[in-house]
Amino acid sequence: MRKLREFNCALLGKWCWRMLVDRGGLWYRVLAARYGELGGRLEVGGRSVSWWREVSRLYGRAGVGDCGWFESQVVRRVGDGADTLFWLDRWLGEVPFCVRFRRLFELLENKFVFVANVLFVDSGQWGEVLRWRRRLWQWEETLLGECRTLLLDVFLSPNITDRWVWIPDPAVGYTVRGAYDLLTSQNQISEASVSVSELVWHK
Repeated sequence: MRKLREFNCALLGKWCWRMLVDRGGLWYRVLAARYGELGGRLEVGGRSVSWWREVSRLYGRAGVGDCGWFESQVVRRVGDGADTLFWLDRWLGEVPFCVRFRRLFELLENKFVFVANVLFVDSGQWGEVLRWRRRLWQWEETLLGECRTLLLDVFLSPNITDRWVWIPDPAVGYTVRGAYDLLTSQNQISEASVSVSELVWHK
């Protein structure tokens, strides 16, 4: 029964994968019309019902820094930066900037800015793109300086679109079999994977 639950998680993960890579697709548009969209992502709260909140936990974050098993296995590869959220997507480093620079994220007024919006302007003009609720203190300015330093070697490619990469197998990409193997491998069995299984098969 456990293997069956994990297979269903992997299968549902494939559906979630389509949500990530095909925002213009029919199912994404249907779900966006029904449950709403916030910052370029399907909304979890608001008008959503309990089953959609549970499904969304597989790949979405209920709060800043929360991460399901599916989302922890994908990373954003930036091309032109037009479709990657600067603070919320994991595109540079092990965690999203909203986690790494949590204090700055909390002070932002516009949290849904895209990578291209930030990198297309000189760092001296960031004030035009990043709007703060108040003037930054000295130690917060230091954090902002650390963030700028990380971006020194980042260059956008205007003719290449942003894309999601499945970390366990970047060459082949996401497959149900690959996700099933990931969930059932000995080093992946954890409290988290059990709770994910229970999202699909309730006792």
